[in-house]
Amino acid sequence: MSQYAHLSVPDPEFAAASANFPIFAPTRDIEVLRKALRDGVAYFNEVAKNLLPADSEYREEEHQIPVDGGEITVRCFTPTPGGEDGGGPYPLLVNFHGGGWSTGGLFTDDTYLRHLCVAHKVSIVNVDYRLAPEHPHPIPRNDCYAGLKWAADHATLLNASPAKGFIIHGASSGANLAADATHRAKNDPFFQGRPLTGQVLQFPVVIHVDYIPEKYKSEIFSFEENAENLTLPASAMRYFYEIYGADPKDEDVYTLLKPDHKGLPPAVIQICGQDPLRDEGILYDKVLREAGVKTKLNIYPGVPHAFILAFPQIKQGQKYIKEVKAGLQWLLDGAP
Repeated sequence: MSQYAHLSVPDPEFAAASANFPIFAPTRDIEVLRKALRDGVAYFNEVAKNLLPADSEYREEEHQIPVDGGEITVRCFTPTPGGEDGGGPYPLLVNFHGGGWSTGGLFTDDTYLRHLCVAHKVSIVNVDYRLAPEHPHPIPRNDCYAGLKWAADHATLLNASPAKGFIIHGASSGANLAADATHRAKNDPFFQGRPLTGQVLQFPVVIHVDYIPEKYKSEIFSFEENAENLTLPASAMRYFYEIYGADPKDEDVYTLLKPDHKGLPPAVIQICGQDPLRDEGILYDKVLREAGVKTKLNIYPGVPHAFILAFPQIKQGQKYIKEVKAGLQWLLDGAP
């Protein structure tokens, strides 16, 4: 049993709020899964519509950027305080959405990102990477890295400067892609003089359950402990691993396997207690700290993976939003 097994005990408020919530029905139909996420995001947008800022407070634009084998869309938000384009340059944040590398899109984090743009005066690039199974590994990771490079090269277009702060952000599989890109950028000459200054990793995927090194086997139990839960059953996660198609031993994909984490930017990590991915996220925080990386770890006991989409109104949801904003500000302040 994991030392964190107590985190799986249901949060009473969540249990009451979710009593009539439809249980995730295991399926291998990707279109059903895509619709389920879209419906979940639509529900979040309705419940959390108070997060949306006035249209006059930011500018929205989309750009097509070239990638290997085609092009992808990035949706950008730039602060316009008081309806003016003055001010700035602003810090820059690049987002990779979650969804098992195979569902989701620009819509997934749209409301939340608009809110962050205005609340924190940060320019945002939301990357619409191509999805598995139509576009399996390494296409999503390479699309995301191309989006990160585009953001760095086009910061002035967004009234931004990486020197003011350059944050990478992702949830779930998006956090996997963000952790990967952070390692990749660390030694890339392209980012010399404009390095990433922070990373926000929300319930990240940083290891494959079928390849856990011996040294970590005594610390990762949540995949079994939380195999049955409301939002991400272990069977669904296995399907996502499968259709993404990355080698379980690939340390570029599953960054907990990397031998060296020194020199990475400070990290904010958010973990859900009932998540199959819980223990690997907690362990990643530990490994980063041991490598000298500053971190802030926030844990939400008794709630499942990505619970925020369906339950932003409960106390744990309010705490989650408050802490991600505080964590982002901590990064923007230089992680003092």
